[in-house]
Amino acid sequence: MKNTIFTGAAVAITTPFNLDGSINYEGLGDNIDYQIDNGTDAIVICGTTGESSTMSDEEHRACIKFAVEHTNHRVPVIAGTGSNDTRYAIELSVEAQKLGADALLLVTPYYNKTTQAGLLDHFTIIANSVDIPIILYNIPSRTGMNINVETLEKLAHHKNIAAVKEASGNISYTAQVAAACGDLIDIYSGNDDMIVPIMSLGGKGVISVLSNILPKETHEICQLCLDNNFKKAGELQIKYLELINALFCEVNPIPVKEAMNQLGMAAGACRMPLTKMGGENVSRLIAAMRSVGMPVSVVD
Repeated sequence: MKNTIFTGAAVAITTPFNLDGSINYEGLGDNIDYQIDNGTDAIVICGTTGESSTMSDEEHRACIKFAVEHTNHRVPVIAGTGSNDTRYAIELSVEAQKLGADALLLVTPYYNKTTQAGLLDHFTIIANSVDIPIILYNIPSRTGMNINVETLEKLAHHKNIAAVKEASGNISYTAQVAAACGDLIDIYSGNDDMIVPIMSLGGKGVISVLSNILPKETHEICQLCLDNNFKKAGELQIKYLELINALFCEVNPIPVKEAMNQLGMAAGACRMPLTKMGGENVSRLIAAMRSVGMPVSVVD
């Protein structure tokens, strides 16, 4: 059995931008502090929610460096270093380790994709290049490919491949992974609406978008599952379900950044090609936030 990177709720943290489009590091620091102060168990920097796909190489490395230094060992920092270019993923992963990241998050190759044999080689070569644990990221809706159970079972035997962020939305697949891999690999929910189902199958927690605005509550759902109180955890999962759905009614992270701006948190706009949230969806999001008691003051 490998060492678990974290249990509970990790935030897939947004990257706040200034009006000129540059990264707002002061705001990022404030958001990291807010997360840690409210029970978040790990920080995931430069993931999909962090808009890493529109970051320059320099920005990507600078964000990882900032998150590591600002977090200062209070919770683990997990750096998104995945790419559809294996060579670049190796370079960025090695650099993230040098910068002090506690773990890496590696998404499956997108657009050019690969075969299952290619996946096996891609992740193995990257894992061989570092000495810190790796979370594989399975999200077919964005990448166009799935990590087959048989492939994941083979990868789980690598000493550095410690976990999978499972965002296929297929609970049967998750059960098959749990059965095939057992203690060789930890499973984290990659979907906020499936925290309780996945943790009921032995999952260790969630890498969460919801945590950006409700860190304490997301942590509580996970902790209740870890305490085997699935009834109460399920009640909270259902309580926040409409808000979770509203946070994904447009492409992530458009809605969560809108929610953060509504709450006066540092977020700013998304980078193109992501655009401002549509009016009807803003109304839906605000209604969902208010329904769970969040102090929304409408921002134009």
